[in-house]
Amino acid sequence: MANTQKIEAAFTVDMIIDLIRSTRNQHVKALLAGDTLNIHYTKKSGKELSVVKKEFIKRDLQSLLIIPLDLSHYSGLIRKIKEENARTIADEHFHFFMQEIDGIIDRYII
Repeated sequence: MANTQKIEAAFTVDMIIDLIRSTRNQHVKALLAGDTLNIHYTKKSGKELSVVKKEFIKRDLQSLLIIPLDLSHYSGLIRKIKEENARTIADEHFHFFMQEIDGIIDRYII
């Protein structure tokens, strides 16, 4: 029983950040797979995604995979996970990831 409490207490902010980064990267990779990016772009903009724009968006999304988290953007989620001592990210927090991803895509919607 004591070991379980030590493990729970050891869930640090760094571990939460790693969890969020990993989840963000999963969402980015899912968007980059197959035709998902084209479909998402078309739903957002009402326009077809050109080959050139697609390459620029893909490049920007791929760079998102390696850059650190925007801690100010994710501060609410970090706080919520820490308060709940959660080990997973609930579906209700999906919007945090889509806001960041859509921020990149929105730059290419004209």
